[in-house]
Amino acid sequence: MLLEVRDLHVEFRMRDGVARAVDGVSYQVDAGRTLAVLGESGSGKSVTAQAVLGILDVPPARITGGEILFRGRDLLKLKEEERRRIRGAELAMIFQDALSALNPVLSVGDQLGEMFVVHRGLSKKDARVRAVELMDRVRIPGAAQRVRDYPHQFSGGMRQRIMIAMALALEPALVIADEPTTALDVTVQAQVMDLLAELQRASATGLVLITHDLGVVADVADTIAVMYAGRIVESAPVHDIYKAPAHPYTRGLLDSVPRLGQKGRELYAIKGQPPNLMHLPSGCAFHPRCPLARDVCRTDEPPPYSAGQDRTSACHFWRECLHG
Repeated sequence: MLLEVRDLHVEFRMRDGVARAVDGVSYQVDAGRTLAVLGESGSGKSVTAQAVLGILDVPPARITGGEILFRGRDLLKLKEEERRRIRGAELAMIFQDALSALNPVLSVGDQLGEMFVVHRGLSKKDARVRAVELMDRVRIPGAAQRVRDYPHQFSGGMRQRIMIAMALALEPALVIADEPTTALDVTVQAQVMDLLAELQRASATGLVLITHDLGVVADVADTIAVMYAGRIVESAPVHDIYKAPAHPYTRGLLDSVPRLGQKGRELYAIKGQPPNLMHLPSGCAFHPRCPLARDVCRTDEPPPYSAGQDRTSACHFWRECLHG
């Protein structure tokens, strides 16, 4: 097992109260496999990833429980110096907004090369050569000429390719991609996802793909974990999720994906808004928005029921949802 997150809890202590951003999350990723973590904004996807990388803002964030096992070692028990050595070299992250993540006053070559200078001890000249190789690898045209360009001189899709190159520079065992296709048009989205899949296959890298868009992950994910209000409400192999979701929230996300032939018809949207994490509803957090909600949903928080082989659903009425 490459990565195993066990019963992770993260809270944010604010003036107005405590927000339980991650509430008992567990998942695992094997080498060469892709886990897609889905959910609306505020569901806890990125906070979980930041906890894995060890880049949470502390305070106000605080990890209050759980384990994060990477190659059998609990990252939460390591000293910061040890985690810093792992971060980038063995664990890497592709951030959501490439323009914000890249330093605007340094050339992309300097930023790519820094990884080799810091972690591999290369000279700046040799690091520049490696930077060009990386840019070629992610198919940036004229890499040798553009290595001295600055982030603002690249398109959004090209900047995202640079972020991918930076994450893969030291050939890490695991990459976490946080909304890597946000703000890109559909054609560029497909190119970026194809590139990620191709590079992953070449090096057997484990991938955690964070997104809110089920349409993005259909062809690249092996397993999907759906998050809502800090919890995983459904986890299953990708084909099972698309064939028959076992949680009403997953079904709502699927129904929200635009389809061919819908011209002139109103797009489906899940009613209501995600809950305030400081004031979660009693019982199932999704019940105020759920079309299947009954009295038990308002009082009893559902456990992760076994809904099939390698499949769980935190819904009292998962069978009804599965066969509905």
